[in-house]
Amino acid sequence: MHSFKGALSAHPRSSWLLGALIATSGVWYAVNPASARGNVPAWLAEICGGTQQIFSTPVNSAGDSARPATTTRVLSCEKLADMPGKSVTTMLVSFPPQAYTSAHRHPGSVTAFVLKGAVRSQMAGTPAQTYPAGSTWFEPAMALHMFADNPSATEAAELLVMFVTEGGCGPLVIPEPKG
Repeated sequence: MHSFKGALSAHPRSSWLLGALIATSGVWYAVNPASARGNVPAWLAEICGGTQQIFSTPVNSAGDSARPATTTRVLSCEKLADMPGKSVTTMLVSFPPQAYTSAHRHPGSVTAFVLKGAVRSQMAGTPAQTYPAGSTWFEPAMALHMFADNPSATEAAELLVMFVTEGGCGPLVIPEPKG
């Protein structure tokens, strides 16, 4: 009996096809979470990471009640064959209305693309900027990201984020200690 890994290495086209199938399934799941809920095979949910909250819900600057947190869904994670030791991870970050992320860093380089809505973001040493749908920004590895939020009280926002990191696919967010 042959192993699954052995079969894939013996048939590189099958390996590519399986990767494409998993990536396509992950994108479909990201775009259609309501219709996919309860119908996603366990193996796909495990690969795609499901929906998870990666930032704590901080109290806003006025000291009022906590704001909603963002949620993330890992769409893919692949080792870069032409860059040994590096991986690229693609993630969907959802910002409900008024959602907020506190200060954090990422272990690798980040490119963010606003899919819908608008996201306000500030990197250390720069003024806060509002990025409408279709905008991008870049974060160097370990740069301090002061915050990101959805300034709208009624509209959700979404980011497609690509991380290039050393080694594997996680963890992707390092919360900044308070104080």
